[in-house]
Amino acid sequence: MPREFEIKYRTEITYEDWVHNAYWQFLIIPIENDSQHDVEVEFNNSLFAITEYSINGYGFKTLRVHPKKKFKEVTFEATIKFIKEDIDPLKFKTNFNIALEHEELHKLDFKINHERFLKATPFTNITATQDQLYSFDVSISIFKNLENLNHWIYNYVQFSRNDIDKGTLLNEVILNKKGDCKDFAHLFCALARINGIPTRYVSGYLDRTNGFKGDSQLHAWVECYIPQIGWKGFDPTNNVLADINHIKICHGKDYNDCSPLKGIVNTQGKNKTTYSVTLHSCNS
Repeated sequence: MPREFEIKYRTEITYEDWVHNAYWQFLIIPIENDSQHDVEVEFNNSLFAITEYSINGYGFKTLRVHPKKKFKEVTFEATIKFIKEDIDPLKFKTNFNIALEHEELHKLDFKINHERFLKATPFTNITATQDQLYSFDVSISIFKNLENLNHWIYNYVQFSRNDIDKGTLLNEVILNKKGDCKDFAHLFCALARINGIPTRYVSGYLDRTNGFKGDSQLHAWVECYIPQIGWKGFDPTNNVLADINHIKICHGKDYNDCSPLKGIVNTQGKNKTTYSVTLHSCNS
């Protein structure tokens, strides 16, 4: 049964000194696809600056704001409504030849077509020793290997909220065996890519009413491309497949491609940013 959602997003930024010029970009609008549709967005700011809608390099909608007057504090508020379909994440064919499925990963055309999501990035880079943390079993399907990896990371890393917006470099995550949802997703991306699976970092909202763990603002999970199946979502923070509770905003190589707020601000002194996100299911 489809569910109607309403999201309230709020960001407050205060500056120690006057801001004379600022540009912001928000990446907070749910993507419209087979499982998410009828997205409505109302976005306002306390400076009454004009909001411009744009599309980023990955094809996702962004909101851009460039105020025309100086200020020391600003508030942004968004109300987002949409419908989410309850699509079974396990509804796909599985009777493939396992050997041929694994062989596909080594074909040159496959690697070229998915090059962007096979490369390591600063947030998905691990050492030559660490890349032996998890190896795929070629006697079982790629999907089953990814399920096992999802379960392994869930048990290997202890969930801990991180004060660093972007997450932690993987060397530290692996050493301390703890991290937030961004770190879980980055580790999954690293190990899946090393094993030849195109994997993209996903940012979105999570309905946590069923006891799921995740960041109080935006959640992170991954999507993997499986030959003959396509892109499938995995949430290692909660050891589940992405489903009706996962509301996708965007994807990229890592967090840097998916940051909900980017800005260029001309000012001096310190600043403080606070976020709040509330998600309500109108059917519950």
